[in-house]
Amino acid sequence: MDPLAPPPEFSAVFGLVTTVVILGIIGVIVVAIVNAKKAADLGHNPLTMQTELQAKVLDSQALAAERSVEERLAELERLRAAGLIDDAEYEQTRARILGSL
Repeated sequence: MDPLAPPPEFSAVFGLVTTVVILGIIGVIVVAIVNAKKAADLGHNPLTMQTELQAKVLDSQALAAERSVEERLAELERLRAAGLIDDAEYEQTRARILGSL
């Protein structure tokens, strides 16, 4: 037996690792194709969708400059009316907003 030759188990492990890597690459390609098709079906360009999403977030009020006290109080009232916050949360947040004047 040649002392420089790899052990027989090496071929099996190498073949298994190669198969897993190839299946992983195929899986990534399939997912990318399915996502691109879905985006196209919904009327979006899959190549520019990330940029469009980032522009919408930047243009939204989520990152807008500080809102006025009136706007913040109106939003707080809307949350309470919708039942998303209770009276204690409303009072605590209202006090904090008015305390920032």
